[in-house]
Amino acid sequence: MTDTSTPFAAIILAAGKGTRMKSDTHKVLHKIAGRAMLDHLMASVAELGPERTAVVVGAGREQIETAVGARAVTCLQEPQLGTGHAVQQAEGALEGFAGDVLVLYGDVPFVKASTMRAMLERLHGEDNPAAVVLGFEPEDPLAYGRVIADDAGTILKMVEYKDADESERACHLCNSGLIAARAADLFALLARVGNDNAQGEYYLPDIVNIAIADGRTCAVITADSADEVAGINSRAELAAAEARWQAARRLQAMDDGATLIAPETVFFAHDTVLGSDVTIEPNVFFGPGVRVADKVLIRANSHIEGATLASGVKVGPFARLRPGTVLEEDSFIGNFVEVKNAVMHKGAKASHLTYLGDATIGAGANIGAGTITCNYDGYFKYKTVIGPGAFIGSNSSLIAPVSIGADAIVAAGSAVSRDVAPGELRMVRAEQLVKDGWADRFHDAMKKKKAAEKKG
Repeated sequence: MTDTSTPFAAIILAAGKGTRMKSDTHKVLHKIAGRAMLDHLMASVAELGPERTAVVVGAGREQIETAVGARAVTCLQEPQLGTGHAVQQAEGALEGFAGDVLVLYGDVPFVKASTMRAMLERLHGEDNPAAVVLGFEPEDPLAYGRVIADDAGTILKMVEYKDADESERACHLCNSGLIAARAADLFALLARVGNDNAQGEYYLPDIVNIAIADGRTCAVITADSADEVAGINSRAELAAAEARWQAARRLQAMDDGATLIAPETVFFAHDTVLGSDVTIEPNVFFGPGVRVADKVLIRANSHIEGATLASGVKVGPFARLRPGTVLEEDSFIGNFVEVKNAVMHKGAKASHLTYLGDATIGAGANIGAGTITCNYDGYFKYKTVIGPGAFIGSNSSLIAPVSIGADAIVAAGSAVSRDVAPGELRMVRAEQLVKDGWADRFHDAMKKKKAAEKKG
C-alpha cells in the first residue's frame, strides 16, 4: 500500500548562470506562454501542497529572490560545485523537517504535478527505496546519463554516458536528474558524495549508486514523454518549448469546443480561458489574464491581454484589448480600436479607429470612428463615463473627467470638456469662415508665380 500522507518539501535548483541565454534576465525567469519557467514549475509543485519550498540560487540571486517573494526560501550556492553540492545548500532551510524531499530544476519547467506525486508515492512502495529517480526515454538518447534498471523499475546502476559500456549505452532509459528521497536519507547520502571526476564537482545522482552499494533499493519511474523533462538552456530551446506548449494548448482549445481557423497562428497565455463555440481567426495573440465566454468571435490580427469577454462579444479585426477591459454581452470592438481599463456594457459598440481608456460605456451606446478618451494629463488618469444609448460622433475628443448622459449626442468633431446632460446635443466646433472665390484667386496667383520661376 502506498503512503500519500507524508509531508514533503521541494528543493528547486536555480543557481546556474545560464550563459547560453546571453541575457541579463536570469535563465529561469525567461517566459513561456507569458509565465516565467520558474513560475510554471512552482505552480505545479503548489498543486501538491508542499510543507516547505526552497530555491537554491547563485548568479542573479536578487532577481530570483524578487520573483519568488514569500512563496519559498532561497539558499545561496557559492561557489557552484555541482548539483549535489547545490542540494546540500538547502539543508539548513529544511532543518527539523523529517518528510520527503523532491529535487527539481528551475529550467525544467513542465514536470506535471501527477508525475511528482507518482515519485513520492513510489518512495513509499513496499520495497522502501532510498531514492526514486525520474527517467525518460527520448527518441535519441544522445549523451544523457543512463538508468540501468530491471523490469520492476529497480535501479541496478546509474552511469554517465562517458563511463557507460556499449550494452549500457544501448539502454534508452535516461536520467532526468529529478530525484525524490526522504530528508534524512538525502542529506546523509549527499555527505558521502565525492568529487573525484573530471569537473571536480559533487553530483546528485551519485547518491543512488551509494545507496545501492549499501544494499538499499532505489527505483525509477518514467515520465510520460521526454518533453515533460526537457531542460531549457538557450534561446533556441526556449522557442522550441514555447512551440510545444502552444501546439498542445491549441489542441486542447479545439477539443474543448473552440474553432481555430489557422491554429498555428494563434498564441495563448498560460491562463487563457475559452468558452465553447468561440471562433478565433488567424493571427490572434492572448497575453495573460484573458477570460472568454461562449459564442465569442475574435477576428484576425487582434491582441488581447488582461480582458474579460462575455457571451456574444465580437472583437476585431486588428483590435487591441489591454488590461482592465471588460466587454459585456453582445458588445462590439471593431478594427483598429484600442481599449484599456474600460467597460463596454451590453450591446455597446466602437466599430473602428477609436481609443477608449479609463472609461465606462453604457448599454447600447455607439462610439463613432476617431473618438478618443483623453484620459491622461501627464501625471494622473481620469475617467470618462458614457451613458446608455449615447451617440458619440466621429472624430470626437472626450476630455476626462467627463460624463456623457444617457441618450445624449455628441456631434462629430467635438472636443467635450464639460459634462453632457441626458438627451442633450453637444456640439463643440469653431465657427466656419467662408471666403467666396478665395481658393480660385490663390490657385491663379500660385500658378503665375511658379510659371515665372521656370522662366527665370
